[in-house]
Amino acid sequence: MNATMVVPQLVKILRTLVTTGYSTEHSISGVSDPFLQVRILRLLRILGRNHEESSETMNDLLAQVATNTDTSRNAGSAVLFETVLTIMDIRSAPGLRVLAVNILGRFLLNNDKNIRYVALTSLLRMVQSDHSAVQRHRPTVVECLREPDASLSRRALELSLALVNSSNVRAMTQELQSFLESCPPDLRADCASGILLAAERFAPTKRWHIDTILRVLTTAGIYVRDDAVANLTQLIGEAQELHAYSVRRLYSALAEDISQQPLVQVAAWCIGEYGDLLLEGSCEETEPLQVEEEEVLALLEKVLQSHVSQPATRGYALTALMKLSTRLRGDSNRIRQVVSIYGSCLDVELQQRAVEYNTLFQKYDHMRAAILEKMPLVERGGSQVDGEAKESKEAQLSETALVSTEPQASKLLDLLDLLDGTSGDAQPPPPLDPSPGGALVHLLDLPGAPLPPPSIPNLRVFEREGLQLNLSFVRPSGTPTLLLIMVTATNTSGADVTHFICQAAVPKSFQLQLQAPSGDTLPAQGGLPVTQLLRILNPNKAPLRLKLRLTYNHFGQSVQEIFEVNNLPVETWQ
Repeated sequence: MNATMVVPQLVKILRTLVTTGYSTEHSISGVSDPFLQVRILRLLRILGRNHEESSETMNDLLAQVATNTDTSRNAGSAVLFETVLTIMDIRSAPGLRVLAVNILGRFLLNNDKNIRYVALTSLLRMVQSDHSAVQRHRPTVVECLREPDASLSRRALELSLALVNSSNVRAMTQELQSFLESCPPDLRADCASGILLAAERFAPTKRWHIDTILRVLTTAGIYVRDDAVANLTQLIGEAQELHAYSVRRLYSALAEDISQQPLVQVAAWCIGEYGDLLLEGSCEETEPLQVEEEEVLALLEKVLQSHVSQPATRGYALTALMKLSTRLRGDSNRIRQVVSIYGSCLDVELQQRAVEYNTLFQKYDHMRAAILEKMPLVERGGSQVDGEAKESKEAQLSETALVSTEPQASKLLDLLDLLDGTSGDAQPPPPLDPSPGGALVHLLDLPGAPLPPPSIPNLRVFEREGLQLNLSFVRPSGTPTLLLIMVTATNTSGADVTHFICQAAVPKSFQLQLQAPSGDTLPAQGGLPVTQLLRILNPNKAPLRLKLRLTYNHFGQSVQEIFEVNNLPVETWQ
């Protein structure tokens, strides 16, 4: 018996239940046999999925159930919610889907926390296909952010972030920033990251974008993603007309609070790059600010000496002082003295940088102005391998690289029982041949031989609900046994993918090293991808087998996928 024959009979039974009922003894709180209604609705949902004729047959009935069911009791709410789920899953009419969204909107006003949670979860699932209908309930969703229940406020936050678009970005960002100031600590990281992603996608102007990021860094700087500092420095660098405005805003924020480390890092970078603009005349877009050279130097020294400053933050401050030695008109002896002190610092990275700077002062002072000139703009886009090479090239003078990239020993994954008991727990492969030279070579950043353009075809290895995973390959000519795999994850769905983790395993005859990923959040509708570099050493040039494990949250659900990639191009190992 096919669906075309069964659906009319089920529709007839359910219509009788709704209008007259079978018997009063099965009624609960005025709802005629809600258990049977729920069972019928679930069966209709299965039969109507991807079936146009069956969906058309049940449309009128679903509308009748949705409008006539009493929701003052839990039994009615259960039937109504099951009706909404059926409308969502079948090929229902547009007007019926709007009705379903409106029912969920009414659920948000219910006194029962469980019903409100169910409504928020269902709206989050529908936001991709019925964005405009869900958008009408935005004020109610925003109100749910203030829920004392942590699970409700988290769901409301996820839905609020999914509702942000170019037309409401100013109002929604203001609401989210207000929530960020008072939200529980366990929600601050998600809220801060969501605001930054929304601002990056929908910012109406560059100045608004900069102001938004600064407010997030000021309010919850310790909770932001690792790439927030690099993104803001890139944004400020591209907005040449806002250099004076940005350096003044950041200097004022730094003078008020040096505890928010990402904010301090961006401020130190900006002062180092554009300190001369800070000391010039007033900026029309900010309040008058009179700053003396001694005040700027004293503030950076305060950052260096503060016990709350992380080693990376001290690196930003030290490099900013060094750059100011070529931008300030006064005597640079004070800067020279500070730099020489850190030549014996216990932190190896900071000590190395200080020794390099001292070498500039003592032996190559005639080259100091040229070496410490302003950083050129970094072009967005390009191949991932080129991006890696460009990032490493800027590392010596850009504060975004002051934290040394240690071998990611903790990232060498041992995925138990994968690949028949093999794992990628071998030692990391040797690094590519570095450019020769000492400390001054690091400062001058003499480029090594560039990697050849990739000639191996890319490979798509995973696709589910808008989430895609692609692999691109490069085999450096100088190390034929080394394979670089760039893993690129993209998200074209209507909901963000959060807490994204990609793990890998290879047979024991290989050596695997995973670099840190560029992030753990994939914005909806084709936002910035997440990339991760795998370095695989294949000394025997054996056929490569790769096993991947993906874990992430999508549409409010936790997902884990484990799969093997055994169709890698032969060029990756021959």
